[in-house]
Amino acid sequence: MKLQVSFDLTNLDKAIEIATKISNFADVFEIGTILIYKHGINALEKFRETFPQKILLADTKIVDRGKEIVPELAKTGIDWITVMAGTTPNVIHATCTEAKNNNLKVMLDLLDSSSPGQSAMEAKNLGADALLFHEPYDEQESTIFLDKWDMIKGNTSLPIFVSAKIKRETIEEIIKLHPHGLVIGKSITEAANPAAEAQFFYELCSKN
Repeated sequence: MKLQVSFDLTNLDKAIEIATKISNFADVFEIGTILIYKHGINALEKFRETFPQKILLADTKIVDRGKEIVPELAKTGIDWITVMAGTTPNVIHATCTEAKNNNLKVMLDLLDSSSPGQSAMEAKNLGADALLFHEPYDEQESTIFLDKWDMIKGNTSLPIFVSAKIKRETIEEIIKLHPHGLVIGKSITEAANPAAEAQFFYELCSKN
């Protein structure tokens, strides 16, 4: 099981500082949407410059104009981008096709899908490489949405990453689902000791 650490900060220097401390305890660094909104392409370039060997995902949340956006993202040297499942199949397919032409992989975010099971079923044919399964961050603290897991898992052969405000108290419940990876943000980036917290989750993921 992979550990993807999400950096949803506004301070790019702080994000880089934390990432440096936890680099040995993360498989993937996710440059969060907030960082991208504030710092643009520079956030992606800075992460790549600082971590030349790390797998980097940009949480771009593409909903339109993917064909034009992807080449600009590819220039930064990142490895993954995200596309929203709630947009049209044509947008998803065009974005995925352009991504492959630029040696990028696509994680399809099921957040805004009206039918997650259907989206999961269609994802591979549209060109997606993995799925992201979660609920809006501003929803109540809950993992009730995980009840939909079987519907997602049963309709795809793609790797599925789960993001669920994961904490020490809730991670065991999510690990039982055996997703391909976990996405953890503030539980690590806002911890008093980010490296120790990242190590805890990383070692747990490595065993499963």
